[in-house]
This record gives sequence, structure tokens and C-alpha cells, in this order.
Amino acid sequence: MKKQCLSIIGVAMLALGFAMSAQAQHGNASTMPAYYDHQLFNIHFVEFSANAEQKLLQHNHNLNLIYQSDPGLPGGAPFISVIDAIPGDGFNPIWEEVQITFTTGHTPRQLFSDDEIAAAVAAGEITLRLTGEVYWCPVVGQKPAP
Repeated sequence: MKKQCLSIIGVAMLALGFAMSAQAQHGNASTMPAYYDHQLFNIHFVEFSANAEQKLLQHNHNLNLIYQSDPGLPGGAPFISVIDAIPGDGFNPIWEEVQITFTTGHTPRQLFSDDEIAAAVAAGEITLRLTGEVYWCPVVGQKPAP
């Protein structure tokens, strides 16, 4: 009986280890760079379920914004997301995605701050669209300079 209990405990510990490893890999896989005022940070990027997104949009009026441009940049380079807050500057780890579209005649380019995004909107270079997608995006550290 004692041997059977130890065997069951061993299998449970092994399963728990695999589960924790899978969660750690998922967490690492969701880490991505984002600009805030020309500085590159690492953020976790995890989308809430559709039901949770609706509730957060209805009841949380303090969401931060994460700006993205899914088509990317010329040559296939990705557009690196821009965030509008970091810890100590009005930060809330719940973000609504805003999709950037470059208008006709304007070549897509990397933007580095929410101030640059506001200037590009004012100049007619880009348009913005709230997507209704909500993410949990804690800032996990400044990205080291290359």
C-alpha cells in the first residue's frame, strides 16, 4: 500500500512538473517587445476570452492602449507595438488593442510613442481603430540595448 501511494504521488508530481513547464513555456512565448516613449520594453501579451473582453470593456474605463499595425512594415519587418503607459505612469496591465492603418500615400513606418501616434493622426498619416480585443500585458522589464 505504501509503495502504491508513493507511486501515485510520483506520477502526480511528474504531471504537475509537465503542467508547470508548459505554463512557463506559454508565458515565455507570449513575451514581446513594445515601445514606450522611444524606449523598448518587454511585455507579456495574453488575450482575454471574448466574454471577459466584453465585461472589461463595459466595466473598466481605465484601460491602457496598445497600438499595433498587423500588416507590418516594408520588407516584411514587424511593426513593434507601442504602449501608452508603464509602471509609475498611469499603468494598468489591462490593455485594449488599437489597430494602426497607414493612409494612402504614406509608407508604413515604426512609431515609437503615443505622442508620435497622435501627431501622425493629426497629420493624416494614419487612422486608428479600436479592435475590442483586450489583453493582459504587464511590463516585465526594459529590453537591453542591442
